[in-house]
Amino acid sequence: MENGHSPVRQLRYLPAVGSSYGVEVMDFAALRAMDPHRRRALPQRPDFHVFALVGSGAGSHEADFRPYRLTEGSAVWIRPGMVHRWCDVDACEGPLILFRPAFLPGFTAAEASAPVCWQLDRQRLDLALFAADHLGREHHTAARSPRLASPPLLSHLLAALILRALPGTPDRTGAAAAGDRSTEVFRAYRAAVEEHLADWHHVADYARALGYDVRTLTRATRAAAGTGAKAFLDQRILLEAKRLLAHTDLPVSGCARRLGFRDVGNFTTFFRRQAGMPPAAWRATHG
Repeated sequence: MENGHSPVRQLRYLPAVGSSYGVEVMDFAALRAMDPHRRRALPQRPDFHVFALVGSGAGSHEADFRPYRLTEGSAVWIRPGMVHRWCDVDACEGPLILFRPAFLPGFTAAEASAPVCWQLDRQRLDLALFAADHLGREHHTAARSPRLASPPLLSHLLAALILRALPGTPDRTGAAAAGDRSTEVFRAYRAAVEEHLADWHHVADYARALGYDVRTLTRATRAAAGTGAKAFLDQRILLEAKRLLAHTDLPVSGCARRLGFRDVGNFTTFFRRQAGMPPAAWRATHG
């Protein structure tokens, strides 16, 4: 199998000294200071979450081939595995919170349904910045005085910040974060898709492995992500195909094999049906 050269930076969670709690609080100014060569503007793929608030200024961001305009009040949530880049954040000010996936339990449904970027009004932005400042102060205290560190407290403060900033009503996002059986089913399905998307292309495969029937997976996925289990799976495979086509030099046949398609014709048919164009044409446009 071809390895395929990738220009995407694979970013691992490497906390700063004194920040080994699963979460790190910084800001756009610190990002610029630690990146004088502007590598932030190149494609990168973190294995951790990045949550950012633009308290002032304007700029631009791109995540998985979609551009976003950043203005005062913009909230950005980059999830692990996303390919993104900070196109222009020279004038942006505000907090950035980096955290490991396991640091914020119970937010599976919120992760699936929240957009990458959305806008907060002035009142909600002020409250979100206040929550981020509280988290930052506790994080600073934990780094300076480890005897006062409390990872559970940091986790709760981060959850409060996310809940305050998420789009939608507090009741709905709170219910999603609290988790119920449907959310647990979707969490298991999504994790299995991440692990086996190159091996299993049918919802029935996941249903058998997880011990649910297809209808249960479909109901849970629709409740959490707003789409059926089959569409969720197909879109996840399509996204990985786009990432391979845009960010590696694998031939189309190699991309097909990497994603478990034994025949490049089947891969081309799948890609054309989902994206509206063949993979070679998509690569020519976005590669």
